[in-house]
Amino acid sequence: MEDQARKVFTAFGCREIRVPILEKTDLFARGIGEATDIVEKEMYTFRDRGDECLTLRPEATASIIRAYLEHHLHASDPVAKLYTIGPMFRRERPQKGRYRQFHQIDVEILGHEDPRIDAEVILMLLHFLRSVGLDSPHLEVNSLGCPGCRPAYRTSVQNFLAGKEGDLCEDCRRRLDTNPLRVFDCKIASCREIITQAPRISDFLCKDCTDHFAQLLSSLAIFDIAYTINIRMVRGLDYYTRTAFEITTEFLGAQNAVAGGGRYDGLIRDLGGPDIPGIGFAVGFERLLALTAEAPDNNPTRPPDLFIAALGEPAEQLAYRLCNNLRLQGRQVEMDYQSRGLKSQMKRADKLKCRRVLIIGDREIEAQHAEMRDMTTGGQVRISLGDLSSWENMLV
Repeated sequence: MEDQARKVFTAFGCREIRVPILEKTDLFARGIGEATDIVEKEMYTFRDRGDECLTLRPEATASIIRAYLEHHLHASDPVAKLYTIGPMFRRERPQKGRYRQFHQIDVEILGHEDPRIDAEVILMLLHFLRSVGLDSPHLEVNSLGCPGCRPAYRTSVQNFLAGKEGDLCEDCRRRLDTNPLRVFDCKIASCREIITQAPRISDFLCKDCTDHFAQLLSSLAIFDIAYTINIRMVRGLDYYTRTAFEITTEFLGAQNAVAGGGRYDGLIRDLGGPDIPGIGFAVGFERLLALTAEAPDNNPTRPPDLFIAALGEPAEQLAYRLCNNLRLQGRQVEMDYQSRGLKSQMKRADKLKCRRVLIIGDREIEAQHAEMRDMTTGGQVRISLGDLSSWENMLV
């Protein structure tokens, strides 16, 4: 799956970046938002021996932008297409497809504000998901507005929720003043029922945000990408603006998103850098693997080209040398290291689904030839032990 991710993202011009598992806690508090579930409840945070507050990364976007700024990648070219693959950490209740140490593919496209880039990112994500066997991924999109139009929407939601505090869960009540839009991301049934009548963000979008969203949808149509506009969808992090999207599936219950992302045009500026726009997404490996486990294996384990069955210590020494010489030439070769009998070694070769077995014993060493058995047909041919090049045609 990682190999396929690298193949697809490279075709779209992305480069791999590796960022630390540990970062300063302040990076996530500033980047993700202090009133989010991640910062308030889920981060693994501790103080080191120097009394510096550190956190195991709960997501990758803030780390990538920190590296992008710290190493001045924007100085040579503000446009950067980056991806990273690795573990993330969140202290939450484990469930199907959700773990406290989990793995993500994270892609960030920095320096473009054109809505066609948003559609291109979604196209790339869907292409990757289908290429690894995810059937019928469903795209949900929404616009979250910008700092110019969202404050009015935020006030409208606060006014709508006023007087309904008693029906909200504890977390949503706590966030009414600091982050009221988080109620849209709550999975509690009573909260979800309330928001069905809440104001719509689409009614508050400014002209620029309305035009941006319309151009995104028209760009998706170019590639015949089906989508649903989910007016209640917000992303779980504070830095998102305008485009937000999720890829969902019907097989994961309430936590049905296998990937999600969006635009964050102010985040780089908020982290101390220039005003450079960005958009990205993250794919959860564990969820994706759970959904594609029954799919046809697009990259099955390759059987060895050859198994060498050696009988006796001199034969084992010869087999050891031959085995590794062939590996140095690019061949996948296996042998037995337990001095077992021929029958046991043949069973091992059969279990590895190896078609060719080279059988070497004392007589074969003396005669400088060995028997090459075809495990499919049962036939054997005699070959010279002194000329490895003569084996090439047999090991196809």
